[in-house]
Amino acid sequence: MSRPASLRNVAWLLAALALAFLGAMLAAQFAERRTLAAQRAEVVQDAHLRAALLNSEIARFRLLPLALADDRDVHAALANVPGARLVLNRKLERLARIAGTPTIYVIAPDGRSVAASNWRTRAPFVGIDYRFRPYFREARLRGEGGQYALGSVSRRPGLYLSRRIAGGGVIVIKLEFDRVERAWARDRGISFVHDARGIVLVTSRIDWRFAAIRRLDPAVARQASRDIGAPSAGRYLLPVSAMGDGAVKLNGTGQRFVTHGLHVQRAGWTLTQMRRIDRVIASARLAASLATGAIILALTATGGALALRIESARRREADLAQAVSERTADLRREAEERIQAEARAAELRESLQQANRLASLGQITASVAHETAQPITAIRTYAQTSGLLLDRGRMEDVRSNLATIARLADRIGVMTQHLRGFSRKQTKSLHPVPLNAVIEGAMLILQPQMRGVAIARPSVVSAMVIGDKVRLEQVLVNLVQNALQAMMGEPAARVVLSVAQDDTHVCLSVQDNGPGIAPEVLERLFTPFNTNREAGLGLGLVIAQDIMTDLGGWLRHRPSTIGACFEIGMRRA
Repeated sequence: MSRPASLRNVAWLLAALALAFLGAMLAAQFAERRTLAAQRAEVVQDAHLRAALLNSEIARFRLLPLALADDRDVHAALANVPGARLVLNRKLERLARIAGTPTIYVIAPDGRSVAASNWRTRAPFVGIDYRFRPYFREARLRGEGGQYALGSVSRRPGLYLSRRIAGGGVIVIKLEFDRVERAWARDRGISFVHDARGIVLVTSRIDWRFAAIRRLDPAVARQASRDIGAPSAGRYLLPVSAMGDGAVKLNGTGQRFVTHGLHVQRAGWTLTQMRRIDRVIASARLAASLATGAIILALTATGGALALRIESARRREADLAQAVSERTADLRREAEERIQAEARAAELRESLQQANRLASLGQITASVAHETAQPITAIRTYAQTSGLLLDRGRMEDVRSNLATIARLADRIGVMTQHLRGFSRKQTKSLHPVPLNAVIEGAMLILQPQMRGVAIARPSVVSAMVIGDKVRLEQVLVNLVQNALQAMMGEPAARVVLSVAQDDTHVCLSVQDNGPGIAPEVLERLFTPFNTNREAGLGLGLVIAQDIMTDLGGWLRHRPSTIGACFEIGMRRA
């Protein structure tokens, strides 16, 4: 190989390496941006999932203080009826075990607890003075309260939910988030919840609890320590620092995270989700740079090999041209004969190709005729039939079919709208509501559960009532659903809806042909936690009755010789 050729090869190699390096760097930057965007999208999804878990944990216990507020055993214990506090202790113990909450206790107006679900433990909450607790003072002052703090007896952190009851007493439920924190710790990333002051309360990193996300005023930190009952609350900062690209890093480790925060149901609480990105980005950069560099080197090598082949082909062509020139005279005769032979061969090939084209054309024509014969016949038949239908004026059949399709589409849309509306939070406004719309909405919602059950209902209901459509649907759904569950397995299950009205009220009755209500359940039918179903809490009828009372109507049980019958009373609009 000559010296200029060697220099060209070295220059080609250096250029290929430089191009591969530049491409690898650009690919690494692009991969980092793509990976960072994907991680930010995933951390948003993770944050919503963890917020949903926390919200569901809090929502499970919000109704318990309200349900216990009118319990006669609670009032008897506050009135110091002999033996009532022992009965209430046992009830709270059983309720805490069923509901899965650590502690439920009742505080008298003087601030001392009179009953608790942990009355059998070594450190029960019975007899303790809770006047110093903000949640007790808030409940006494505003009707309900809440506080996250360390237990004065158990020294375990938790959220205390309190509600004032008749007579000045207070019911308190303590929620501990161990299950939520363990679930967060098993998943990817770091999760924590801080209050409005910026103090971490619930976290997958236990060593972060009571840290502050920002530097607090000393007075605010001291007050937080007193409220929470932890001297370290708000006294040290979270070991996280912000970075210029919108990410954060964990101090002392070099680990980078993307974060997303959103509010949860508890007032003032914010959940923050952190997702680690340094390893993922490093892997993406390395993979992208290696792949891009390898591709560029491969393409460069292929180009070099192709260039060498082209140069070699040119040299061979030059040698061949010289050899042909030297032997032109000797091969002229053979070339002429070959030209003539090739001309004859070309003529024969053209004839064969023409014959083949004609044969193919015949097959295609026959195939097309065969394949289109039947559709053409069908089209002719449909055209003739359409002419007969037009002559006979039977267009109503077509319009009826189209109207049926439109009604089915409208019905699907109405069902979707009702399900979406039924899941929304209930409103408190009262206005005239068509009772027929309430029945239609409840039936649409329960339609998947009513297979095999006969539903008898008025064909047309023109009554207008005062209320809220969503809440009335909730009451009717509860009653019909109870009937369906009671008749499960019955061979001829049937639910009958009937309407009666006078000048002031409209009554809607729900009658089933199931086994009816057991006498021991009937005695305390609208009492909380009164149920004969293993999976039920016994709150459905209580809530439904509260809704009707709030709407100015009533919900009551009517004696029946067959099955069970409930009556919904509503004010007539």
